[in-house]
This record gives sequence, C-alpha cells and structure tokens, in this order.
Amino acid sequence: MNAIDTVAWFVYLLSAVMFVIGLHFMNSPKTARRGNQISAVGMVIAVIMAFVHLFVTGYRSNIAIILLLLGIAIGAVAGVVSAKKVKMTDMPQLVSIFNTVGGGAAALVALNDILTPAKAPGLVVLITAGLGVVIGSVTFTGSLVAAGKLQGVKFLRKLTLPGKGFLNVLFIVLTIASFVMLCVQPGQRLLWAVLTTVFALVYGLVFVIPIGGADMPVVISVLNACTGTAVAMSGLAIDNVALIVAGALVGAAGATLSILMAQAMNRPLHSVLAGGFGGASNASANDDGPEGTMKETTADDVAVQLVYAQKVIFVPGFGLAQAQAQRELADLGELLKEHGVEVSYAIHPVAGRMPGHMNVLLAEANVPYDELVDLDDINPQFPSANVALVVGANDVTNPAARRPGTPVSGMPILDVDQAQHVVVMKRGRGRGYAGIENELYFEDNTQMLFGDAKAGLQAVIAAVKELLA
Repeated sequence: MNAIDTVAWFVYLLSAVMFVIGLHFMNSPKTARRGNQISAVGMVIAVIMAFVHLFVTGYRSNIAIILLLLGIAIGAVAGVVSAKKVKMTDMPQLVSIFNTVGGGAAALVALNDILTPAKAPGLVVLITAGLGVVIGSVTFTGSLVAAGKLQGVKFLRKLTLPGKGFLNVLFIVLTIASFVMLCVQPGQRLLWAVLTTVFALVYGLVFVIPIGGADMPVVISVLNACTGTAVAMSGLAIDNVALIVAGALVGAAGATLSILMAQAMNRPLHSVLAGGFGGASNASANDDGPEGTMKETTADDVAVQLVYAQKVIFVPGFGLAQAQAQRELADLGELLKEHGVEVSYAIHPVAGRMPGHMNVLLAEANVPYDELVDLDDINPQFPSANVALVVGANDVTNPAARRPGTPVSGMPILDVDQAQHVVVMKRGRGRGYAGIENELYFEDNTQMLFGDAKAGLQAVIAAVKELLA
C-alpha cells in the first residue's frame, strides 16, 4: 500500500465515521436534519477522495472521466430537482425510486468487478460481488414495482400472479444455482453472471407483485435493507471501506426497521413477505360487517365539540397525506391550543405508506415534535380525551383487531374508541386496505364527517374561528 492508498483509506474511514454520527443524530426528529447534513458531507468527502485517488494513480481514458462527470452531474440534478419538486405525500414513491437506483448501481459495480478483469477473480471477490449482483438486482425490480404500486399505476394494481408460491421458489432456486455456478466455474463467468442477474431481476418482480398495499411500509424497509446490503457487498468486492460501512449501516437499519414494523402489525416478517394482508380469515373480509349505521355530523358540530373540549387527540392517517391536509390539521391544533385546549397527535407506526410517513408530514407543517406521541404512550390517554379527531386513518383504529377471526386480528391499534367522543373525517364509505368495515364507525360515540379532508378541516377551522370571535 503506497502513500495515496493509505491517505484514501483514512479519508474513507473518516467518511464512514461521519455516516455513523449522522445516523445517530437521525434518532430524533429534532436532530434528524443535522444528521442528514453530516452524512451528506461525509459522502462528498468520500467522492472527492475517490477523484483525488483516481487522478494521482492515473486513469486509462479521458472519455471515461467525461462520462463519470456527466453521470454525477445528471444524478445530482435529478436528486436536487426531485427533492425540491416531489410532494411530501409522494415521498414513499421517491424512496422506492432511490432504492431502485441504489440497488441497480450496486449490481452494476459488482458486475464490473466480476467481468472486467483479464483473469478470473478469486473466490472471495466472486462471492461478495455475486451477492451484490443478486441483492442489487432483486432490489432494482422490486423497488420499481413498489414505486408503481404506491403511485397507483393501474396496470400494477390489477396485476395478479397465478402460482406465486411456485414462481417464488423457482426463481429463488434458479438464482442460487446460477450464483453457485458463477463461483464454481469462474472461467464461464460471463454466462453465469448474466443468468444470475436475469433470474434475480425476475425474482424481484415475482417477490413484490403479490404483496398488497397495506404491507408496503414493511416492503419498502426490506428493500431499503437490500439496497444497503448490496452496496456493502460491492464495497467488499472493490475493497472500499466507505461503501462497506455505509451499506452495512443502511442494511442493518433497514432490517431492524422491517422487524419493528412487522411487530407493530403483530405479524411475522415472513408472513408479510409471503404476500397478502392478514391470513386469519378471508371470509371475515367479505362478511356483512358490523351492524348499525354511521352517524353523520357537520363541521359546525365538530367545531363546537373541539372548542368546549379540554383534551383533544388528532389521529392522522394516509387519508390526511392523500388530501395534503397536514397544514390545515396543524393550523386547527394551533387554534385550539391558543384557546387553552390540550392537543396531541397519535402516531401509529404503520400509518401511511412508509415508516415515519406521518411524522414527516406533520414536521413539514411545523407541528412541535413533543406533540407527536407514539402508540404505546398515547393509548393510555384516550380515555381522558374529550374528543378524538381521526383524519384519514382506517385499519389502525379498527377495534376488530382485538378479537380473533379478522384480517387485522392481533394488530396493535390506537384505542380511539375509548375517547369520550370520536369524530372521523373520511372521504367516503369505503373500506381500508384490510378489506373489512371499521367497527369504530358504528360505535355510539362516533360521528362521521364525510368529504375531502382538506376541505373538511378548512370548514372546521372557519367554524372554530367564528365560535372564538
């Protein structure tokens, strides 16, 4: 190892340390922005060091450098534009697209390390790079399908996969077999590398296509973990400590989050990845549902309840994100707090379409972090709440989860029904992702305010201001 290699190693190590520090700061919403900035600086340092090392040690082609710089420019512009233009409600799709890009890039780096050397690579390189190809390829197509489903692409939403179990097993076996042959017959590495890539790409499709929308938050976390693992494998193949540490951090964080999300749904992770929501009773999803009728209310009546309450709990869900009504909900909360009402926001870990979706939306609307309360801490507070205002949350509030024999049985829910009065803002009378009626809507203490969440909240805000005038 010469001097420049030693310097590069220590610089990459510094970048890796900054990644770890940045991840630590992301533990809290208050410091998450700083954590992002620290990690970004670490990545910039690593990229600059890579160029310094390249120019000091020499390069073969000016065209290659031009193409490299062009690729960086295109990626940087795409990243900045997407970060500024994409709405917070579309952030899950953007994360999936980033997973697609990350997995594809890791697979290409690994393929390059397998195919470009004049002599066949050693077994260690073949194993690490081969794993990078497999995991990166699965992540590429899987994340692409996930992004399409989240975006509501009709073709993907209606697409069914007959014999999904057989196809999953088939392409797992084919992918593993071709990967093993790549390691056993390095002289035929072009053939086996291509077959491994193709089989892994197809497996990514058959893996994600059958999985329903309710499980997408967990799937996104799993694919994010796959992206990190693929990057770490590529880093091992090219002996780059920054890639190894960055990939390992992303992989470990994604895997941990996937397990926690599955636990929040009270479902084994393997059950989620097998596709479909629930599994206890398909018949329950198709029955007549709870008896009774939904009691409708008006914005004026809701305003009266809120103004004369002492404690109000807001329960946001994906309907809030879909209507882009987070700022209206935050404005309503500020109005009530100025009037002396205690306001909290109940955050279910799987509300929305990705982990932390509600936290991000409400943070964008400048809701104080200490008012965002997670499930375990907010549930004991519902009995003392005068009003629980549910905005676009469905399955995560369904009391049917407390009894066996339903698709949501055992899933931890927000105990909204224990509040003194419940108001549910909902676009229509449709069911949630689980495909069953929400028993909360038929409770004696529940009233329904139908319509667009944004327009509904604006009407409630106007009524509250009129009462307080």
